Amino acid sequence: MAREGARGSRARKKGKKESKTRVVHSNVLHERAKGEENPNRHYADNKIKTTKYTLLSFLPKNLFEQFHRFANVYFVFIALLNFVPALSAFQPELSLAPVLFILSVTAIKDLWEDYRRHRSDKEINHMDCLVYSRYEKYWKEVRVGDFIRLRCNEILPADVLLLSSSDPDHLCHIETATLDGETNLKQRQVVRSFIDLDCEFDPLKYSSIIECEKPNNDLNRFRGYIIHRSGRRDGLYKENLLLRGCTIRNTEEAVGIVIYAGHETKAMLNNNGPRYKRSKLERQMNVDVFWCVVILLVMCLFSAIGHGLWLFQYGDKRPIFDVLSPEGTDLSPALSAIYLFLTMVIVFQVLIPISLFVSIEIVKICQVYIIHQDVDLYDEETDSHLQCRALNITEDLGQMQYIFSDKTGTLTENKMVFRRCTVAGVEYSHDANGEGPRTTCEKDITPDPQLLDKVNECSSQLEYMRYHRQPLSQLPSELSDVLDFFIALTICNTVVVSSPNQPRQKVSSSSLATSRSVPRASSSLLPSPSADGTLVRLQEEHTADAPEGILRPSVLDTGGATGPPEEGELRYEAESPDEAALVYAARAYKCALAGRLPDQVTVELPHLGKLAFELLHTLGFDSTRKRMSVVVRHPLTDQITVYTKGADSVIMDLIGPPAADDTKGKRQRKILYKTQNYLNQYAADGLRTLCIAKKVLSKEDYEIWLKSHLAAETAIHGREELLFESALRLETNLHLLGATGIEDRLQDGVPETIASLRKAGLQIWVLTGDKQETAINIAYACKLLHYIQSKFLCNTPEPSNRAFEDDFTAFHAPGLPSPASTPFLIHQLGLVIDGKTLAYALEKSLEDRFLAVARSCRSVLCCRSTPLQKSMVVKLVRNKLKVMTLAIGDGANDVSMIQVADVGVGISGQEGMQAVMASDFALPRFQYLQKLLLVHGHWCYSRLANMILYFFYKNAVTLIFWYQFYCGFSGSVMIDQWFLIFFNLMFSAFPQLITGTLDKDVSAETLQDLPQLYMNGQNSEEYKPYMFWMNMIDAFFQSLVCFFIPYFAYADSDVDLFTWGTPITSLALFTILLHLGIETKTWTWLNWASIAFSIGLFFSVALCYHSSCPTCFSPSNPYWTMQRLLGDPLFYLICVITPVSALLPRQVAVLQCVLVLNTPSQRSLHIYSRDLIHAKGINTSIGRARGPSSPARCKWVGS
Repeated sequence: MAREGARGSRARKKGKKESKTRVVHSNVLHERAKGEENPNRHYADNKIKTTKYTLLSFLPKNLFEQFHRFANVYFVFIALLNFVPALSAFQPELSLAPVLFILSVTAIKDLWEDYRRHRSDKEINHMDCLVYSRYEKYWKEVRVGDFIRLRCNEILPADVLLLSSSDPDHLCHIETATLDGETNLKQRQVVRSFIDLDCEFDPLKYSSIIECEKPNNDLNRFRGYIIHRSGRRDGLYKENLLLRGCTIRNTEEAVGIVIYAGHETKAMLNNNGPRYKRSKLERQMNVDVFWCVVILLVMCLFSAIGHGLWLFQYGDKRPIFDVLSPEGTDLSPALSAIYLFLTMVIVFQVLIPISLFVSIEIVKICQVYIIHQDVDLYDEETDSHLQCRALNITEDLGQMQYIFSDKTGTLTENKMVFRRCTVAGVEYSHDANGEGPRTTCEKDITPDPQLLDKVNECSSQLEYMRYHRQPLSQLPSELSDVLDFFIALTICNTVVVSSPNQPRQKVSSSSLATSRSVPRASSSLLPSPSADGTLVRLQEEHTADAPEGILRPSVLDTGGATGPPEEGELRYEAESPDEAALVYAARAYKCALAGRLPDQVTVELPHLGKLAFELLHTLGFDSTRKRMSVVVRHPLTDQITVYTKGADSVIMDLIGPPAADDTKGKRQRKILYKTQNYLNQYAADGLRTLCIAKKVLSKEDYEIWLKSHLAAETAIHGREELLFESALRLETNLHLLGATGIEDRLQDGVPETIASLRKAGLQIWVLTGDKQETAINIAYACKLLHYIQSKFLCNTPEPSNRAFEDDFTAFHAPGLPSPASTPFLIHQLGLVIDGKTLAYALEKSLEDRFLAVARSCRSVLCCRSTPLQKSMVVKLVRNKLKVMTLAIGDGANDVSMIQVADVGVGISGQEGMQAVMASDFALPRFQYLQKLLLVHGHWCYSRLANMILYFFYKNAVTLIFWYQFYCGFSGSVMIDQWFLIFFNLMFSAFPQLITGTLDKDVSAETLQDLPQLYMNGQNSEEYKPYMFWMNMIDAFFQSLVCFFIPYFAYADSDVDLFTWGTPITSLALFTILLHLGIETKTWTWLNWASIAFSIGLFFSVALCYHSSCPTCFSPSNPYWTMQRLLGDPLFYLICVITPVSALLPRQVAVLQCVLVLNTPSQRSLHIYSRDLIHAKGINTSIGRARGPSSPARCKWVGS
């Protein structure tokens, strides 16, 4: 029996471990229980630890992380080789200096960053909060199952389920800026079963059990239910959950139970650290580092073979200076060659640029700082500046080839103007709207007099009919549609009313909710405010058999204020500008939104006063359904009414079929026909269109739907799918009320920006969810499309693979490139494709054909595309064409596209901060993209490309190699090992950092006036594979000159080894710095200071070292060497002749390239310079460059 009990216990534990849900009990009930008996003991505590190291683990863990970089492993291996006596080339301790310096700098940086994280963790963990029965405790002491009392302006310590609130409407207002970047307030609701409590919430009386989903990082989802002692289950939603890091606002007190704590909270699970991407230039650089290793091995092999042959020529007569083995015996030539090979690996280690990676990181940080300081990228209206969220891909900005842009909010202002509407088949124009300042264009509504008269007439008739208890059916259909149209505009949204002076405070003394409503998620099906109570009431009403459709004599207005509202006009806080424009339009027709609660919406109508609509359900907008619906109880008729608004492409398909042949059926068909024509006209004018519809439900139909909807709401697994299906069942057989046309104005400078980017060789695709006609009109306005032939692929209601192929065949006329032909020609054609067709075009069997057509067109416009389709298009182009892509957008529906592209840019606009937080760079406006790419992108790419090539060149000036021909390839060196080790690390390191940060090959004005110069980066003209090899050849030639001129100058003298080797080091330094000076295009005082500092540092170290080391390397030593050289005229002579001789062939080649003008960008710049000089009549230079030919450099030498 004991064995079976143990087995059963293990099975229960295993089942619990594998459970897909979390069960949370109250800690108050188990306060006196031992640790092992507390059911919440397996959950994480609230202590956070974001540090990577401890005092004991820092050194081994940091070294382990740094050794993931192959270069560090290589240099440590070289340093360790130097400790082998038979292989030693330098002092073993000295050989460790470079790698220890690099490792130490990186370790100090990591330690400082980790220490900052530790301080932040300590500060957060020791914040105070009120925990029931334990009074005030630190955050780190909070546990799952604890009751937390929250006060106004307090930060939430964990993910808390809201059980009580001091707000009379049982709401809690929070600010979520730390999670999603949005500073607007959002409201959360008390769990439904705790709203009706007669007394204050008492944790001691709490006996319910919560079952919810496992911890996850989805901020917009929370699924679960709470089980009460009676067995009743209530669903839990994200509207009931307060997330860690949010701040309580406008709520005096709230009480909740901790569901997730510490690292299991949604905020911590979303903390993935900084974004990291590898740039294209970095990938090319890694290939060249590999080739440097190959060159190193070849040189070592050559030296080893030479040494073996040199020993072999002596035969059995070993030279008297031969080195014996550790056992005192002679080494064979083959074994000596092997030892020499490893020794030369140590000697030639300078060929691999150890400081390159650190230097690149420093330069990129400096480049980001320079971009941030550009005042031209600051938007005064929004008080926002460019943000750089990815520090390691700045050079990719100069190599973009394809731009994928959203339309709404990216190319347009996303500030909506109510322009047109049609109600019951009659069109009403509002052309005078929005003529005022752009900041208030959505409020600037001039009502149509005819439509306003109909609203007043309808309201007055309703007042009369209500007084005489007449049925609503006696109201003329046209007037009924007008009233329902504006009621739908008013209540079918998530807009919240605010007082004029305090946007987030209460409206007057009423109990109306004031903060913004809950945000719409990807599946925004909000919980039913009073679903259970509604179901019971329905059953009672069904038993009573109350008549429907009779206007009631009194108006339900429990939420309205008893007195007049505050002075001043009410303000509306909307989730999107579209909603705000529609609500302000309805208010212009005296149908004003007066207040909103979780279960009630108050509307003020002329003659009728305030009407309180009981809000039964809100079926929020999502990208799949493309519509939003609210289910309300009409205060005049007590009928269950569904109001729906959404895209015309889906609403028109949901309209119920008109009656057969009667007058009402003919009228409905006529309205449908006219409305569709008006929609087409609105779209052709570039307006955003929405259809408005309604549906009246019988109590029986609603009761049937409500039961299935309640089951979907309380489900944990597959809740989104069940709610989605429930919404689809409700939104059928709708009655069309009308449609609206809203103008979304273009941002300033968009047409000019697009024209400039296209001149720069960038292909621009627009991916939008708007309908085809609207998108095309905007594309014409921003000059993306011209009034030329455009091809519309498969613009049919039922597209298919065959239809797509037929359309492709028709498009593929003679003269256009075939799918497999390269290179592609860009024709004056625009490709427009809708979402349905795009779904087929992205199939595996057709994607190549689609890409061939799209690649041949000047512009591509994808309409009605979903967020997933946007990301699929970007991914297809990036992977198939192997091009650099940039995606830019402003909304949550653009996040997937932004993350897939090589560079993602977010616009900090009207639709929250999701796109910004997912991006690599954030811009206030689209027009700033021009300078970011054409100027800063060009500079960043040019600077880094030339700096990397310069690093390879500088390290390849291997003077020691030539000396091996005179020392029997023995691995001996004529340069002091201190100079050899620190030459690249210290003496020549600073000037290239300054040049890599500040150099400008062309001025900003020229780059914007001549966008064709951007093609340098697109074609990788600054860094091509052959440039690396030409730089290597040039470096070997210069090392040859720097070696042999001093060799012949001191050939017949009696100078010692270091007196001859020190001038060689000096000449190499002068040559390298002179080379850098010639390649520098923009000279500042920092350039002069860095070069002077490098020369001064070298001679200062040499003078001090040579005066304090009389017996360092007996019998030869460097004592007083530099002092003697400075008194020798020959030293000064070779310091002039050698650098000039070494660099002369390079400059001759550069001059030939300048005369030839071998690239299109060089020729364009030459023509631009000539025209500029001719226009001004003076010999002016371009920007701060040395002349019009300065950017026309010879690319084969990597300048």
